[in-house]
Amino acid sequence: MGEHVLVAVDGSEESLHALEHAFDLTDVDITVITVVDPFDVDPLTPGLQSPLGKAGLPAYSQEWYEKEWNNAKELHEVLRDRADNFDGEYESVVKLGNPAKQILHYAAEHAIDQIVLGAASDDRFSHVLLGSIAETVTKRANITVTVVR
Repeated sequence: MGEHVLVAVDGSEESLHALEHAFDLTDVDITVITVVDPFDVDPLTPGLQSPLGKAGLPAYSQEWYEKEWNNAKELHEVLRDRADNFDGEYESVVKLGNPAKQILHYAAEHAIDQIVLGAASDDRFSHVLLGSIAETVTKRANITVTVVR
């Protein structure tokens, strides 16, 4: 059995480059993870904060969650087609919560050997989100983290 690689994918071009990079690795099994993040984090207030201003409460309606969850599942179906020529084991998961925490937690719980992430894009908003996730995962992981541009 080869190395088990966790690839974080959110549908962005950068995350798709990360998946392609993982497909190019030899003797690996791949798990693709997408994390639906319903919370806003206020760095001045402890705990999760929603845009509604209520600590720890979900930010959006049940319909929003279902739509985002379904979008993530559809993305994973499309990505599975890209894995047709991949020789290793391939699986995908969708989680709900803080992306960096969910990626790290999944890696620890499933004996992941390496995490592959896309670098932040040039889009200003995307850079803030993806850059902070990659930075957090890189700093806190006790395994190899590869950030792909």
